[in-house]
Amino acid sequence: MEILWFLLALCMLAAVVGPIMLRRRGGIRQVAPGSPDAADPDAYGFARQEELDVRMPGPDQDLIDVLDVVQGTQNWRAASQLLAATPKESETRWQRVQAFAGAASLELAGRPGEGGAWLRNWRAEAPKDAGAAAVHAEFLVQQAWRTGTVGTDDFRVILEEARTVCGDAALLAPGDPIPYVVELAVARGLGYSPEQFDQLWAKIIDRAPAHMGAHIAALHFWCEKWHGSREEAERFATAAAARAPQGSLLAALPLFAVYEHLPEVVLVQGFYQGAVVTKAVEGALFAVHAARRDDPMLAHVRHLLVLFLVRMERWAEAVHQLVHIDGHVGALPWTQNPDPAAEYTVYRALAVAGYEANGGSPATLPH
Repeated sequence: MEILWFLLALCMLAAVVGPIMLRRRGGIRQVAPGSPDAADPDAYGFARQEELDVRMPGPDQDLIDVLDVVQGTQNWRAASQLLAATPKESETRWQRVQAFAGAASLELAGRPGEGGAWLRNWRAEAPKDAGAAAVHAEFLVQQAWRTGTVGTDDFRVILEEARTVCGDAALLAPGDPIPYVVELAVARGLGYSPEQFDQLWAKIIDRAPAHMGAHIAALHFWCEKWHGSREEAERFATAAAARAPQGSLLAALPLFAVYEHLPEVVLVQGFYQGAVVTKAVEGALFAVHAARRDDPMLAHVRHLLVLFLVRMERWAEAVHQLVHIDGHVGALPWTQNPDPAAEYTVYRALAVAGYEANGGSPATLPH
């Protein structure tokens, strides 16, 4: 009899604590196909999980076309031409550098020793190409962080090489902020001092003061998991948002700061309805509303908003963001998961299920 009472108590405890124990990474429970909570995203015209593009946060047809050519022919020239035609200070250039580096890194992981040969050939055959140097530096950074051996000698050796290549890229393109933006990840891994970071940050600000990608990368440095603290990260994000020019997505930076410092396990019911989260989400929604429709960083903010809006059970607003970003998942928070497409799909299913449970349908889909 005592055993029965014990089991009953465990069930009651699980019923109370289970719904509010959400882990930061992938913490939303999986929705089983065919279950009452699994509304069909296909009815909304959303892409199937296997069709989701993990290489970029949003559409960039020129980049997609060039990636197809480069990876299909293993000839680097189309990549060089695209980067040369992309303005140095633009967010688009940063995203394209990341995408080329990521493509080479994934190729190498799939075919060790031979994958990504086009990047090696690009560097060897065009040593004065600034775009090649920037992509190579970002490739090394991604390789270091993907090894899973943070803090080891191998990790540091790769990042030291990345720092050298960042220097080469900066010399080849004096006005380009990208080599210094890449070096922000090196700074985090090698443990730059605040003084070293300030010197690096000054070079970025001189070249592109409103560069959203650079601010997000810098925020990682101030994260308490590395060199800073929650307070320092919040100050950095708040100051950047306060001086952001009108229409700049820097106004959404505090939401990225909140994300960086979410607790691993949330035990407080209503955490996502609290003042800190709500204020950051409202600021990001305002930034999205005020931003240019062609701002290349807009998709980044929308992706992060989906996570928070789902956890806040603001279903219609989450679906509204999904309408704009579906098809691409190469952004936070999904890229923190080993399978970004699967993680995104879970949140999308929950958003649609919650939307329909509250009277929504494909016919009332927000635009």
